Amino acid sequence: MSAATRPRPPRPGHRQREGARRGRRWPEGARRGRWSPEGPRRSGPPDPKNEREEPHPRTDPHGTPPEPPADLRLVAPALATWLAAAVALTAPAGAVALATAGCVAAGLVLCFLRVRGGRAGPSAAVVPGRFAAGARGGVCGVVAATLLCAGAAAGVAGLDAAGLRRGPLPALAARHGHATVELTLTGDPRRGRPRVLGTSQAPPSVVIEAEAGRVTEAGRTTAVRTPVLLVVDSGPSTGRWLRLLPSTGLTLAVRVVPVTEPGDRLAVVLRATGPPKVTRPPTAVQRVAGVLRADLRTATDQLPQDARGLLPGLVVGDTSRVTPDLQEAFEATDLAHILAVSGSNLTILLALLVGPPALATRAERKGVAARLGLPLRATAVLGGLLTVGFVVLCRPEPSVLRAAACGLITLLAIGTGRRRALLPALAAAVTGLVLYDPWLARSYGFGLSALATAALLVVAPGWREALIRRRVPHHLAEALAAAAAAQVCCAPLVVVIAAHVSLVAIPCNLLAELAVAPATVLGFAALAAAPLSMAAARSLAWLAGWPAGWVAAVARQGAELPGAGVDWPGGWAGGLLLAAATCAALPLARRALRRPWACGALVVLLVVAVARPAPLTRLTTGWPPRDWRLAACDVGQGDALVLNAGAGSAVVVDSGPDPAAVGGCLRDLGVGTIPLLVLTHYHADHVAGLPGVLSGRRVGAIETTGLERPAAEAAFVRRLAGAAHVPLLRAVAGERRRIGDVSWQVLWPPASVDELPGDDPNDASVAMLVRTGGLSVMLLGDLEPDAQRELLARDPNLPQVDVLKVAHHGSAYQDPGLLRRLHPRLALISVGAGNTYGHPAPRTVTALRSEGAVVLRTDTEGPIAVTGDRPEDLRVVTEGRGA
Repeated sequence: MSAATRPRPPRPGHRQREGARRGRRWPEGARRGRWSPEGPRRSGPPDPKNEREEPHPRTDPHGTPPEPPADLRLVAPALATWLAAAVALTAPAGAVALATAGCVAAGLVLCFLRVRGGRAGPSAAVVPGRFAAGARGGVCGVVAATLLCAGAAAGVAGLDAAGLRRGPLPALAARHGHATVELTLTGDPRRGRPRVLGTSQAPPSVVIEAEAGRVTEAGRTTAVRTPVLLVVDSGPSTGRWLRLLPSTGLTLAVRVVPVTEPGDRLAVVLRATGPPKVTRPPTAVQRVAGVLRADLRTATDQLPQDARGLLPGLVVGDTSRVTPDLQEAFEATDLAHILAVSGSNLTILLALLVGPPALATRAERKGVAARLGLPLRATAVLGGLLTVGFVVLCRPEPSVLRAAACGLITLLAIGTGRRRALLPALAAAVTGLVLYDPWLARSYGFGLSALATAALLVVAPGWREALIRRRVPHHLAEALAAAAAAQVCCAPLVVVIAAHVSLVAIPCNLLAELAVAPATVLGFAALAAAPLSMAAARSLAWLAGWPAGWVAAVARQGAELPGAGVDWPGGWAGGLLLAAATCAALPLARRALRRPWACGALVVLLVVAVARPAPLTRLTTGWPPRDWRLAACDVGQGDALVLNAGAGSAVVVDSGPDPAAVGGCLRDLGVGTIPLLVLTHYHADHVAGLPGVLSGRRVGAIETTGLERPAAEAAFVRRLAGAAHVPLLRAVAGERRRIGDVSWQVLWPPASVDELPGDDPNDASVAMLVRTGGLSVMLLGDLEPDAQRELLARDPNLPQVDVLKVAHHGSAYQDPGLLRRLHPRLALISVGAGNTYGHPAPRTVTALRSEGAVVLRTDTEGPIAVTGDRPEDLRVVTEGRGA
């Protein structure tokens, strides 16, 4: 017998090390810190005299053996599954079939060669054309699994995509036809975002995901199984629609229209009106879940607005009461994952059960299960039951399934005692979920969830240890590493969606995480207590409202910072560019961590970039100019003008259609106090941005016109003013006022609405002659020609002005006599890029220039500021350049 084949005697600890290499669980003694992989196994109870013996050099301070290298064998199959499904969903059917067959055939061939190579024995490693067991065989197995998974994903995705094109609905959508459809709701009804449509603010529609079962059109009935989106216009029956539960059966007469984006998992959009016609009640499970969710909303009714909307979202993903401005704040600070049910929600509950994940498999583990003396496997089973209940309560939608899969990763590690299984479990979860629902491969939410989890498993541990070596406290190091790793890995995908990079995401996530856990736990306690005692549920919800309010405040304050985010090229090109920039910056950041002065300099630069102090911003960009008198904000198709009253205060005229746009403009101008806000009339493109003006600023009063039309927008202004405790005043011709350096005279409307030339709300616009410093400014709102002529008839001696805010966004309807009388030196047109109204009209621009005016427009120049104390000193500055 040769030396190469002679059996070797067993060595101490050999089986333990071999088991570790095969991924087996470490022996019980290893978790208790009394065993080393290099030493013999001990038997019997521990010796109290040796309790303080030093751990083995290859173990951590707790005596736990070092973590084996990460098992990456399932990563390639998971990525191949994801990519193949994403491509196959929109690829031609023939190409998908060919690719599927090729991948499966190649994978089977590799499996056959690997099996043959494995049977040939160790000597087969040197035989050409064969794959041996061992390193080459392992690579061969990974490649085979990758090809088979890619083929399976492509096949499943191709069949799923083909199903969207079957049946009569796609043909009906192409011609916007009508049909009677039997539906089963698969999601919760939710309100869409309100939209400004010209002069009015469209009420939010109700949207529901559903599955069509039968379609009747032209007397023919076809059985189908097609996912659709049901859109119901707002009306008297909106409340009934919002109370429907998933699994409810409906029969509706609908209009079938195409989806807005190709590659969507929904085949068509069904538009319906009127009340719902229920043909089948929801299942018992959905009724129980619906009652619990409704009880939680009832328990939170008395909380402040932000906490009332946020707490149900933290607990069960119910964001029906989250306001649009709060939603935008969460998106701007990259905290949107808090608003949806995610892995973190379930992880908080599991952490309550099993304690900190780092101690979950050790003898000193914590949590409710440890207090009850439950073994590891029983703890894992109990956690699995908790996960199932979580899915039932939060509805088995894709986002909830992602959360459950991420939570089960921790349970798998607990049940097997192997932290090494975390990454393979994530890869297996991704593979299984994509094969179950191929459309997840094109879901940005699914991608962000998987990337964040992978970052916490792969990147965060190394960064945490690096911070600890630099004497950062353990808990702070863990929080910093987790937040930074998730942000770095997810930022490229966020750029693809939103085309911006948040500079405050990491600190905002750190501050928010302080309150997410207590808010979630107390919220679940309120949910559990509601069926037994609503009073107890309200008390628990009141306690949970404090941390929930903290999270909302962090999002709002972070979004209010001038440099909260920077624009970045969107789409996949922008995402790849950011990923490349991040990879290039990481080595530089590692070097900077070794030099305290470099770290301090980076922190100072980040603070300056986020705070954007006005002197520095003015020095680098020239915006805003130090002595600005008047600024026209770029708010899209609408008006928002700001008159500088000195010391951070200003008179604001109109608020535009977009709260975020007008709020950002006021923030850039340094306006914190608004003694008076003038709303020239109630059209949505002048008042819909009111929440952005009121948010975070002191507003003394709101002055408006006397004609309260449209009624919906007038009620909107009254409601917001009442909630902010801001008095409403009425502007009438002849009024004269002065605030700081700004004085003005109201020229229009007349005291009685009966004196208006018509019932058009534009003709009731507030028109003002303003003097700021030595400059004269005429603001005409949206006056139409009849009202302009009447204004000139009432005040025939109107002076010539330095600056004219052109009426109605520069429309073609202008009175030539008024333009000749005013004879402005500068004409400002507030207008949105690409608007469908043709504003500004070429003949209006020509008429203004013929009067000697310089015409500037916000759609091409951006925000415009006017400076100067005398007419001869008048100067215009646009953001980033002078004129």
